Amino acid sequence: MEFNSHKAIYLQIADTICDKILSGELKPEDRIPSVREYGATIGVNPNTVMRTYEKLTSEGVIFNKRGIGYFISPEARDIVLENDRKEFLEVELPAVLRKMELLGLDPDVLLSKSDLII
Repeated sequence: MEFNSHKAIYLQIADTICDKILSGELKPEDRIPSVREYGATIGVNPNTVMRTYEKLTSEGVIFNKRGIGYFISPEARDIVLENDRKEFLEVELPAVLRKMELLGLDPDVLLSKSDLII
């Protein structure tokens, strides 16, 4: 796994897990790798993976069955969709709109075109 230096590694790992939930690669009740197993697989310290799992657990995306492991919660997809939509609308979209304004691009014109010509 390649990491971006502009975002904490544990958040990038969480994003990867959430992307797999949205794509259907991970489904409700699926078991995910143990902290040590996942850390070894992606080449990070198990403490970093543990921080990711704690974050996702606190959000209700995954849950821990004591002595068995971590699993995708039944509500995971809905939680991830809600969080990602909120992030997009509050952070990413305003940044795109600001950039479009700086470049003199009209959002209405872009939306009305079926093919964007650059």
